[in-house]
Amino acid sequence: MNPIVELIICVFLLMGGLFVLLGSFGLLKLPDFYTRLHAPTKATTLGLAGLLIGSMIYFFVNEQRLVVHELLITLFLLITAPVSAHMMAKTALHHKIRVLKRTSGQELTGAARERREPPFDSA
Repeated sequence: MNPIVELIICVFLLMGGLFVLLGSFGLLKLPDFYTRLHAPTKATTLGLAGLLIGSMIYFFVNEQRLVVHELLITLFLLITAPVSAHMMAKTALHHKIRVLKRTSGQELTGAARERREPPFDSA
């Protein structure tokens, strides 16, 4: 195998492993639900995409064929993770999950207040 291809594969695998590790660490150590929600949806998703892309390159070079199922897994992961995080955050807001004092009750200022949409109807 070409040393440059091996280097590219190693970079993807190491980057992916690092992001998965950071996402897992953030899931354990962040203080409340809303901040904890970012770790698996951002870092871990990017890490798993890096691992799958590195694996896809490896098998493409060794077996001389396109590995479609790993590409589909990567695309499915990148599409569904933000949607599921959004739904979990909306559910947490609906159930009034506890937030940190330093992040709760902050009002919008200036132009951001003018662009704000009206609140949802409670009926």
